[in-house]
Amino acid sequence: MSPTSPSASSAPRPVTVLAGPTAVGKGTVSAAIRRRYPQIWLSVSATTRAPRPGEIDGVHYRFVSDKEFTRLVEDGQMLEWAVVHGRHRYGTPRRSVEEAREAGRPVLLEIDLAGARQVRETLPDACFVFLAPPDWDTLVARLVGRGTEGPEERERRLATARQELAAESEFDVTIVNDDLDRATDELARVIGVL
Repeated sequence: MSPTSPSASSAPRPVTVLAGPTAVGKGTVSAAIRRRYPQIWLSVSATTRAPRPGEIDGVHYRFVSDKEFTRLVEDGQMLEWAVVHGRHRYGTPRRSVEEAREAGRPVLLEIDLAGARQVRETLPDACFVFLAPPDWDTLVARLVGRGTEGPEERERRLATARQELAAESEFDVTIVNDDLDRATDELARVIGVL
């Protein structure tokens, strides 16, 4: 599928998947959506990594041990999961997504590329949105500027980002994150709440 511009729809989509490279601002755009459009249900991913400064368990991520994550996977409780940047596991708990869909709420999944590919297999009716940086230098500056990773981890994430950027054509819609308000509005239009 080739990327297209966001367009308004008559009803909210059941599931929208937001993915893109590291440091592109997926979390920032998702937080803006949560503040501005409380009717959108935003999934909270589980992860085995430690919280970054300011992150709250159950709000930003559900922080779990390796043992707990393995149990969730083995019990079929993950809609999708992957090892990200070769180190930590991230995934979307299945039950909470199903409950939000059954309640008729528009669902937003903020996940990585591998997770988006898995969701495409299980929820083919979802809309897949690629959040892109304005350019490579901006992406690097954002990653360095947040100061949450050391040099080795930054290099690992940038190597992954190159692969993720190459996958843009797999998505239904591309939104360039060059302005938070505009990107948030475009995503809201895709979801069908604006």
